[in-house]
Amino acid sequence: MQRDFQNKTVVITGACRGIGAGIAERFARDGANPVMVSNAERVHETAETLRQRYQADILSLQVDVTDEAQVQSLYEQAAARFGTIDVSIQNAGVITIDYYDRMPKADFEKVLAVNTTGVWLCCREAAKYMVKQNHGSLINTSSGQGRQGFIYTPHYAASKMGVIGITQSPAHELAPWNITVNAFCPGIIESEMWDYNDRVWGEILSTEQKRYGKGELMAEWVEGIPMKRAGKPEDVAGLVAFLASDDARYLTGQTINIDGGLIMS
Repeated sequence: MQRDFQNKTVVITGACRGIGAGIAERFARDGANPVMVSNAERVHETAETLRQRYQADILSLQVDVTDEAQVQSLYEQAAARFGTIDVSIQNAGVITIDYYDRMPKADFEKVLAVNTTGVWLCCREAAKYMVKQNHGSLINTSSGQGRQGFIYTPHYAASKMGVIGITQSPAHELAPWNITVNAFCPGIIESEMWDYNDRVWGEILSTEQKRYGKGELMAEWVEGIPMKRAGKPEDVAGLVAFLASDDARYLTGQTINIDGGLIMS
C-alpha cells in the first residue's frame, strides 16, 4: 500500500541503518522529503542510495541527538530547506548488555541520554514548528522492553519505558494544535542491533551444557513469537507511515506493539 506524503517534510533520527533506514525508504517512496539524521557518517551514503532509487529530495545530517544545539540546528536546517516540519520520527537508539552488578554507570547514562533525553529534545524542537503550522505528527520508537523489562538491560528498559511517558504527556499538551504524538514498540526486527543482541546475549546465556552459535539464540526466541518470524524494517515502516498519515488524525497518546504477537495488550 502506498500513502501520499508528497512534499511533506519527514525527519527521521537513527536513519543510517535498520529500522530508521527502512522508515526513510518508505517515506522517500511515498513522495516525502526525508531528513535523514544519524550520528554516523554512513547516513550520507544511505541517503544517496535512496536519492538514486526514488529520485527523492533528501537532506542528510550528522547529528548527536543528545546535544541540544545540534538538535536545534537540525530542525532549523530542515525547515530552511523544505519550509515545514510535518512529521518527526525519534528513532535513534543504543543498547549495551551486561550483568546488573557489573554495568558501568557510564553505560547506563549513555543509554538514557540517547534513548530518552534525545527523544525528548527532538520532540521539543519539532513541536515548536508544528505549533506554528497548527499540525504535525511526532512518532517515537520505544521497544518491547518499554512494556516489559528483560535481563541484563535495565538501563535500556528504563529508557524505553521513559519514551512512553514522553509520548503521553505532550499528546495532552499538543492536541489543541492538531499535533498527534504516538509511539511504537518493535520486537525482534532483522537489523544490525539484533545481530549484536544475538551475539552478546548468546555469550552471557551460554552454559557448559548449551552454547549458542551465531543466530541460534535469535532463532530460539523467534520460536516464541506467534507469527514465527522476526520482523523486517519495512513492517515497522508501514506502521509508522500509518501513524504519520491523515488516517491516524484522531489517534494520539498511544503506543502500539509491532512484534508478531510476542507481547499482546
